[in-house]
Amino acid sequence: MSHDSTAAPEAAARKLSGRRRKEIVAVLLFSGGPIFESSIPLSVFGIDRQDAGVPRYRLLVCGGEEGPLRTTGGLELTAPHGLEAISRAGTVVVPAWRSITSPPPEEALDALRRAHEEGARIVGLCTGAFVLAAAGLLDGRPATTHWMYAPTLAKRYPSVHVDPRELFVDDGDVLTSAGTAAGIDLCLHIVRTDHGNEAAGALARRLVVPPRRSGGQERYLDRSLPEEIGADPLAEVVAWALEHLHEQFDVETLAARAYMSRRTFDRRFRSLTGSAPLQWLITQRVLQAQRLLETSDYSVDEVAGRCGFRSPVALRGHFRRQLGSSPAAYRAAYRARRPQGDKPADMEGAAGAPGPAPLLHPEGPVPLQSRRAAASAVGSGASLSAAAAAENGREAYATSRASLPGQRSGT
Repeated sequence: MSHDSTAAPEAAARKLSGRRRKEIVAVLLFSGGPIFESSIPLSVFGIDRQDAGVPRYRLLVCGGEEGPLRTTGGLELTAPHGLEAISRAGTVVVPAWRSITSPPPEEALDALRRAHEEGARIVGLCTGAFVLAAAGLLDGRPATTHWMYAPTLAKRYPSVHVDPRELFVDDGDVLTSAGTAAGIDLCLHIVRTDHGNEAAGALARRLVVPPRRSGGQERYLDRSLPEEIGADPLAEVVAWALEHLHEQFDVETLAARAYMSRRTFDRRFRSLTGSAPLQWLITQRVLQAQRLLETSDYSVDEVAGRCGFRSPVALRGHFRRQLGSSPAAYRAAYRARRPQGDKPADMEGAAGAPGPAPLLHPEGPVPLQSRRAAASAVGSGASLSAAAAAENGREAYATSRASLPGQRSGT
């Protein structure tokens, strides 16, 4: 469910200009965009489902540049409208952007800025958040995108408060979502906001999806370092942290190794990775625990010690918050899905040397899909508790944006 901010969304109170209509949704497509993300708003807002109790929207499909637009699989699309049609829309959706490294067309950015100035609701699905950020619409705001691209978004646009854990973020008149299926979550949220729970539930039944998904992107995160960190002075400190996860140290230790104050280190680390240092460190310890649960016969208590947690209770708490299951249940589910005869390797090695091997890459010896399947098997119905929203790794981020309006998914 969404999380309400303590501040009233000032922007949400703005009225649409006279030529715009609330029921009109414009979807902005670009060449090179992925077809799945592009099809989500077309399906949600472009099909008449009034017979099922879903209020009708009027859809305008707009080309963000001259066509034909080539999409994934070599398909070519011809948008029936151009950028001028956006001037009639009360909601403008950018479902995806073709490349997080290339700038969007300036004409499209101008059209988005005008739409926002005239009271339209602007929505970015997945990498569409990069288009909104390039237009300056996310400055000083909370936002999300696919967890894999969140560090790049945070580094390229440091004024954006990126939270890679959320499925979607509703900041009143500007909304963003995580990757692929999270676009459906956000579109359902828009229908719910406009027409209530009953209409959103009816649409969800038609789409055969949950009306609300609990949790966020946390169980899918495979977060180590963005590629851009290689040349940054913090790279050595972060590499040291990854190689010493089995030791007990805190963020102050990392700041001291970087010869920075804690405040400066927090700011530099967040701009580089998109995460608060403590949040990142806890996530890496949980990832290390996943690997040991998958590849060794260590007890949960031993795993906690080898991942730098001060106690098994701390491991269990963070593990459940991020993956929705206990360590023991995760191991059981993982082994139940593992092919017959694939036995866990002893992390001590043939010589019996204690301590885990240095881990510089998130994948480890086991495919990530297997870890996700194991977590999903025992945690698909679990939701993050209210306590999770206040966990240490989140407090620094929440404090920095406490005065910002909006809603966030993930509780």
